[in-house]
Amino acid sequence: MPAAVTVAIRRATEDDVASLTDSHRLAQAAVEDARGGRLDTLLRGRAEPIDATFSNDLNAEDTEVYIGTANSVFAGYSVATTRTLRTGETILELTDLWVHPELRGIGVGAALMNNALDSAAATGCTGIDARALPGDRQTKNFFESFGLVARTIEVHRSL
Repeated sequence: MPAAVTVAIRRATEDDVASLTDSHRLAQAAVEDARGGRLDTLLRGRAEPIDATFSNDLNAEDTEVYIGTANSVFAGYSVATTRTLRTGETILELTDLWVHPELRGIGVGAALMNNALDSAAATGCTGIDARALPGDRQTKNFFESFGLVARTIEVHRSL
């Protein structure tokens, strides 16, 4: 019988910036060749110096950065920002949620997602947004398993 894995979530600190930066680079490389991935990284990806963007997020009042661990080892991360709508309502925008490919399927992503949902509810958000690239069925299914549904389709034509 395989050994049990202990999954935990904690707030990120400045000590995590190097791991966050390395993980973000892996995440971006993984989607670079996916349909819509290159443009998405150019539009929404972090600009260099990436470590500075994580430091900024750690110090932003409207942003939460969490680390997911498996047996106390860095396994993934999430970044969520509270956005105010024209009505004054707020939503939680999950801008980053990534788990190391070798540590997927053990509950780290679910723990990060549940943490985001709990945070959104605790702060009075009326909803939560996240993104999946076109054709990324695994990510789409993951978000749908938490009740998120597609609400828009973005289209693009390269010239």
